[in-house]
Amino acid sequence: MQSRETEDMVRMAQQRDPDVFTELMQLFLKDMYRTALAILLNDEDAADAIQDTILACWEKIHTLKEPQYFKTWMMRILINRCCKMKKYAKSMGTLEAYEEPSACDEYNLEFKEALASLDEKYRVVLTLFYGGCYRIDEIAGMLKIPKSTVQTRLQRGRKKLARDYYGI
Repeated sequence: MQSRETEDMVRMAQQRDPDVFTELMQLFLKDMYRTALAILLNDEDAADAIQDTILACWEKIHTLKEPQYFKTWMMRILINRCCKMKKYAKSMGTLEAYEEPSACDEYNLEFKEALASLDEKYRVVLTLFYGGCYRIDEIAGMLKIPKSTVQTRLQRGRKKLARDYYGI
């Protein structure tokens, strides 16, 4: 879908059109899932974070000033929600002890395990860049870090992934 059409949909959603808002969320659902899963490493937690994000977007969409930045705004909300969930789970001491593995198909299991073994800072940047098709400057804006830091994390993440997955 073209960005102009997306901007029009955002404007209609800002006027509280629930059908357009639902269509808008469906448009970005895969990107949201990939990002949440990269941070939380658990399908159920990712689904909870996405649900909370959708609700927050519906409640706060009127505060969005620039419709062309809707996706970045929404992803920032999602990332913040995921980080809060991780922090809460860590303080409760339950996430690591009771976490079930994500649903994976057998062909990608090794790759997903290698990706999951990376530090979160590399995993998130790699997922946003390759899985979410975001540009470096967009990722920097979402994560509130300099562009050079995003570039460094991409480079280091690729090297660690190549070493762990391919044995290079």
